Parts: sequence; C-alpha cells; structure tokens
Amino acid sequence: MNVIPLSDAAADLATAGGKGASLARLARAGLPVPGGFCVTTGAYRDFVSRDGLHEEITRAVTGLPADRAARRIAELFAGREVPAETAAEILAAHAKLGDDVPVAVRSSATAEDLPGMSFAGQQDTYLNVRADGLVAAVARCWASLWTERAIAYRTGQGVPHDDVALAVVVQELVPADAAGVMFTADPVTGARDRIVLNASWGLGEAVVGGLVTPDTLVVDRSTGEVAEERVADKTVMTVRTAGGTREEPVPDGLRRRPVLDRALAVRLARLGEEIEELYGAPMDVEWALHDGTLHILQARPITGLRRRVEEWNDTVRGDYLWTSANLGEAIPDVMTPCTWSVVRLFITEAMSASALPGFDLVGNIGGRFYMNLSVMHSIAAALGMKGRLGATEQVFGRLPPGLDVPPLPASRWEIIRAVLPLAFTLRRRVRVNLARMPAFLATARERNARLRGRIAATTSPGELAALWEGELLPYLVEACRALEAAGRQGGATLVMTRDRLRRLVGEIDAEALLTGAGADGELASLGPIVGLGRLARGEIDRETFAREYGHRGPHEFELSVPRPGEDPGWIDAQLAAMSGAEDREEKLLTRRREAGEAAWRRFGERFPRKVAAMRRRVARWNAVVRDREAARSEVIRAFWAVRDLVLRAGELTGRGGDLFFLSIQEVVALLRGDESPLDQVEVRRATYERYAALPAYPTLIVGRFDPERWAADPDRRRDLFDARGGGVPVSETVTGFPGAPGVVEGTARVIDSPEDGDRLASGEILVTTLTNIGWTPMFPRAAAVVTDMGAPLSHASIVARELGIPAVVGTGNATMRLRDGDRIRVDGERGTVEVLTA
Repeated sequence: MNVIPLSDAAADLATAGGKGASLARLARAGLPVPGGFCVTTGAYRDFVSRDGLHEEITRAVTGLPADRAARRIAELFAGREVPAETAAEILAAHAKLGDDVPVAVRSSATAEDLPGMSFAGQQDTYLNVRADGLVAAVARCWASLWTERAIAYRTGQGVPHDDVALAVVVQELVPADAAGVMFTADPVTGARDRIVLNASWGLGEAVVGGLVTPDTLVVDRSTGEVAEERVADKTVMTVRTAGGTREEPVPDGLRRRPVLDRALAVRLARLGEEIEELYGAPMDVEWALHDGTLHILQARPITGLRRRVEEWNDTVRGDYLWTSANLGEAIPDVMTPCTWSVVRLFITEAMSASALPGFDLVGNIGGRFYMNLSVMHSIAAALGMKGRLGATEQVFGRLPPGLDVPPLPASRWEIIRAVLPLAFTLRRRVRVNLARMPAFLATARERNARLRGRIAATTSPGELAALWEGELLPYLVEACRALEAAGRQGGATLVMTRDRLRRLVGEIDAEALLTGAGADGELASLGPIVGLGRLARGEIDRETFAREYGHRGPHEFELSVPRPGEDPGWIDAQLAAMSGAEDREEKLLTRRREAGEAAWRRFGERFPRKVAAMRRRVARWNAVVRDREAARSEVIRAFWAVRDLVLRAGELTGRGGDLFFLSIQEVVALLRGDESPLDQVEVRRATYERYAALPAYPTLIVGRFDPERWAADPDRRRDLFDARGGGVPVSETVTGFPGAPGVVEGTARVIDSPEDGDRLASGEILVTTLTNIGWTPMFPRAAAVVTDMGAPLSHASIVARELGIPAVVGTGNATMRLRDGDRIRVDGERGTVEVLTA
C-alpha cells in the first residue's frame, strides 16, 4: 500500500518518515491535527527502483561533489513520471478529503525529527496545492531528498545516503489567520519552566522562513500565565493565492497589533504541554489559528538544547549475543534508573544459577532489559552440554538458522573452574529456599499489605530508610529466592514431560493433557482475566480486585508506572472491552477442561497401564507451573511495595518523581541525608527521555549497537541486529514455535501496545511483538495469537494453552510480514501463519 491515512498505526519512522510518524502520533492522541494522508516510503522506493534510477543516484552522490550531484539527480527525477498506480492512489486519497481541497504537501524523510537530528528544512514543502498539481508536488518532494543542502547535512550528521528514503505528508491546508512556532522549553537557555510562543499573521511560512520578526510570548508553567510579551512590527505575511502562496505586506492596522491575546496564548501553551507529555521531551511545534480554532501542523523534539546525557549501553562491554526474550517480555519498557537498580537485585537473587563471575548476565541497552546468551552458551559448551540448549530455546526462543553465538573471551577451564563451585552452592540454596517457599507463599499477600501500610504511615526519611533495610529489602530478596527455587524444582520436568507426551499422543492431545494448571489452584497468569470476569459479574468489588489482582499489569516491573490497582481508568477500559462477554473466559476455561478430560479418556484407552504414572507426572508439571507463576506474582507484589517506598520517599523529601531517576541505593542514601545523588537527576531524566522516544529495539543484538542510528535506518529489523555485517536474511514466511494447537482463519489485528487493546475485536487474531500479563485481558477476545517474540514457556504460550486459543510464538518477523486487516490462517500445531488475502 503506497498511501495510508495520516493517523494509521502503521505510520512509523520507516514507513512515514519523521514528520509523518510524528503527525500520526499526534492525530492518534486526539490533538487538533488537520486531516490528510501519507505517501509512504514504499512509494518512493518503488519510484527509484525503476529503470535503474537508484543506481544512477548512488553513482552521482558517491562520485560527484554535492552541488553537481544535486543537479544531476534533479535532472534524473525530472525525466521520469510517477507510476500510474501510485498517482491513482494519491488522487483517490485526496478526493476523500473533499471537493478539490487545497492541501499542504510536505516532505518527510526517514532520518528526520529524531532526537538530536531534526533535519528541519532540509526537504521541500508546497502549500495550497490542488488535485491537478498534487502528483507533481509529491515528485518534487521526492527529488528534494537530494538537494545540495540535504546531501551536505546528512554527510555532516554521519547518516549514510543509502539508509534514507522519503515519505510525503499531504494535509488539508489551514487557511490561517495567524500562525507560528511554539517551544515547550526556552530554546536559548534550555529552561524547562518556560513555554515560548512566536506568532505572526497569515500562514506560518513567513515565521519558519525567517521573513518576519514575530510577536513573542512566554508562558510560565508554574503559574500557567503569560509572564512576558513582546509585540513586534510585523511587516510581511504569507497568504494563499490561486496558484500557491506569496508574501505581501501586513496591513497597517495589524502590523503592531498583538496576534494572540493572553487567553489564547495560554490555550496554546496547554496544547504544548500535552504534546511534550506525549513525547516525553521538549518540543518544537508549528501551529496555526483559523476562526479562533488552533491547529497543530508539526511537532519535533527541540534540537540544540544543552542537555547532558549518559550512555546506557552495555553492548560496549564486548561482542556478545543479547536477547530481550522471556524476561524482556515482562520488562518491555525503557527502564528508569530506579527500576534498573531493583531489577539487577532481582536478577542477582532469582537467577544466580546462570551467573558467571567476571561477565554480566544481564545488560541495559538503551534503557531496555537484555540477557547475555553468550554466557549461557559458553557455559554449556565448556561443560559439554550443548545438546541441552534445546531447553534454553523453550524459554528464550529459537535462534535464526546460521546465527553464530559469539563465545565469551575465556577458556573452557576458566569457565569450568568458575561454574562448578556455583553449582554446588546453588543446590544447597534451592533446597533451603524450596523448603521455605510454601510458608512464604502462604503469607506473602498479608505481609505485603502490612508493609505497604507501614510505608504509607512513615513520618520521617530516617524511619523509611530503616523500614527498607530492616523489612522491605529482606522481603524482596525472599520473594526473588522463592521464584528461583520454584523455577528450578522441576529440573527438566517441564521440557521432558511435554516431549514425552507429544511422542505418545501428538501435539493436540499433549497440550490438552497439560493444560488446566489452574484446575486445583488458580494459575497466576490468568489472574487478570479471571479477576475482571468476577468483577464484571458482580462477584467481587473493585477494592477486592485491586487487592487480589491489581499488582499485575503490562508495566509491572517499571516502578514509575501506576499499577492497575491504582488506576481506575485501566479497570474501566478493560470492563468496557469485555462488555457483552463477561463470562467468555469462564466458557473458554470450561471448554478447555472438557477437552482435557476427553484427552485423558483417549490416553487411557491407548495406554491403560501408563495412566496412573502419567497423571502423577502431569500433576507434578502442573504443580511446578503453578508454583513458578505464584512466586512470580509475589515478586511483582513486592515491586509494588518498592514503588510505594519510592513514592513516599519523594513525598518526605519534597522531590516527588525525581527519585525514580536515582538507584534504590541512592534513594536510601538520600533518606539518610546524603543529597549528592540529586545532582544526577536532570542528566538521567534527559537520558531516559532520549531512549524512550525511540522504537523498541530488536529481540536479538550481536555486538556494538547504537539505538539512535538503528532507529533512523529505514531497513531496520525488529528481530535481529548483527554488528558483524552480513547477517541472517529475514524469512519470507511466518513460522515459529507451536505455542498452542489449533487452526484458525481470521482478520489479523496488529497491535503495538496493550494500551491499544480496544482495537482488537472479538474473533480477530492478535498479532504483536510480545505479550506479558498486561495483555491477558485481550486473550478471550482473540481467535488466535501470533507474536514476534516468545517460546513454549513464555506468557503467550502458557495463557493461550490454558484458554484453548491457537498460538504461534517466536516468529521473529510476524509484525514485519503481516499487515493490519490481512486475512490469515494460524496453525498452532505446526507453528505456521499463512496470508490468505492482503
């Protein structure tokens, strides 16, 4: 598809360029963006792929000076027609806007409007374009990717020319009475408490192009009022004409008249605050005013602000293979420093078995959580256990064929000497913690409630620090150790039991026999949908839901994000999505239990002498799964208590949310009177915002990785980044692990985040990068589930099997190959997805 609506969920950086992706984000957030559409980068690539144009461009830009290259490329573009099918799509989309609506046609490059690289003004814009000139304007925008100025700017920024493509944004032209630019931070001083507005008469081109000295107003964020106002002598304005636009003198009566009154300036500043909150960064916003209504024309991060940042990037430590599968699914966000510090503590206590002195098992890559698979593979190789890596695939997913795992820079004997003592220590540790686990799980909920109550009641920083050190930290450590013990108590039970059943009765009956882990004790992963169903049917009240289930959610590890139990809006949204199907999850679970009973009858008929032993084995399977899920749930409940402590620390010290940008150790130091960590807040906030503005990184990363450069690459992959070059080709087919058996045909609904879950209609197929427990309320509506990330023991597989929903997980490329609205067939037994109609 060469043309997409402006608000389309597919309008990302690679498809719609920086400007298009930004406008789509604004439109989806409900901000007042004029209607329109985007001619995608795919249309540009199709145009330049014909008749050797791309090769001619490459020869010019690599073999000629920038000025001569620009002239040569302009001649090449001028001599070619836009493909007829693309032209037809453009005109059809324009016709949907109305009867020959005048539009603005703006270039939108893939290396544009990124943090630190705005590329503003490097490509062209055409105003007041009608249908008869629209296709030609699009072609001129494409050609402007190769102006001398654009070539030189990319060269100076170190952006390879082969990596760029151009989309074109077409929007209804606002017949502006006035227009201008707004900065949500002072562009000169960098002050974040000032919103600076520039305003002039007519269209905004006179302001953006520097042809007029505009009025300047400054709105103070703390008071919400205009703090400064300078009315300029505005001599020139841009106006519409029959054939485009022109500059003309401002009428004498308007030259020294204020463009914005103070009330309108405050309204505009509030829009700016909404936009900044949406992006998580100070913004440069172009706006227009017509008949008293404000319109947002463009928004990009402010470049050039003097904000120091850190580098959060553990790929610089060595050439390793990193994965965000499994635990990365549970921690899908860019982490605040406080969260990362507690996650590291969690890993130390809950995954000591995989540790290797001298090498980091986990890493922070651009603020996101990754695990170092080179550690696990190197340990397996040193111990002669490479054949056991199949069990690792069950947890972390299958590696692409042909991908070599970089080994650790250590000899086999160095690894063995380091690992063997840890193995003996681990056996003792697991035995002790396994014995303690039942008592811990039996009392954890009440212990958590008591601790949270005491945190809320603390009256001094010192008292809160003592509570952390004396009670909350030991409780968190005990929860993590219980999870480690629960996960290791079955040894190879989880993998071997499934494999044995598959050999005996096949995939479908094997999964039917293994599901029902919650039959004699609710499986924690199903908690949110079971709890919401009970709430919707009036069996429990909201307070009970919050107490029993409110700790689990899509961002449950991130300490700065409210839990569902704190957020009535989250509960309302989930209940609204369930409307009319309040008992659907009960019906699915009942149907699954019946399927399991039927499978046991067939098993008994075929293997009457093996029934008793297999029932014991499956009961052991279910117990291991339940214990692991229950322990994980209690870890998350403990994280909620840690969140409460940081919030209370913010209240007692008067620093509020600043404390999420300190480590938990620094928070405690602050409570003890050491204020020096506060010096790091601003730089860490800036670093967090820098990384949070980027799309989620690939599941697998090999070697040194630059998040910003990867985000600007139009050919970036979500599945794999390999700094060694070459790499594994993207599969043309969509295949993965059989997550849950069954065959379903339906409409694919590609969803990027659980907050967009209301887009999934009942009976559609959920296609997404990953799921965690926060996605669980969507599962009863889904006919099937397909994910990029995942493995047989990941969240999507476990919940889909329990509900009897077909699932294919760990495809690596589903969101790259499947489009929203495609008709697809999902075969959860074979692990395949087939596109029927696009």
